[in-house]
Amino acid sequence: MLQDTGKKVMVFGTFDIVHFGHIHLFEKAKEYADELVIIVARDKNVEKIKGVAPLHSEEERKTFLSYIKLVDAVYLGSEEDPYAIIQQIKPDVIALGYDQRVFVDQLADAITDMGLEIQIVRIPEFVTDRFKTSKIKEYLHTLM
Repeated sequence: MLQDTGKKVMVFGTFDIVHFGHIHLFEKAKEYADELVIIVARDKNVEKIKGVAPLHSEEERKTFLSYIKLVDAVYLGSEEDPYAIIQQIKPDVIALGYDQRVFVDQLADAITDMGLEIQIVRIPEFVTDRFKTSKIKEYLHTLM
């Protein structure tokens, strides 16, 4: 469980195949706060949004991320309300990936409705022709 020792930055994602693009996201997000909190998308939601189940289960993805030194805490998101975890953790900053679009359009309104003041930042892209999950999956399919 995360101790309340300083500013918190929150990052959301599936994190099915963790790569250097994710590490870049975590490093840049951590520049905004003392503690990095990762929210892992639930299997049910990943399948609904992406149309395919993740390769690794939500528990596997959560456990894997907990081994990364940059990460201070990892939680599973809500299956029903994608913004509920924000109310629970109350981060100071939410860092979005450069290409993150799901649930982003109503994020500021959801934060306001919760009565919270949270800075939303967008992390710039990293070498996207190599370090993007969809590109890695495409490459892996060519090997099969």
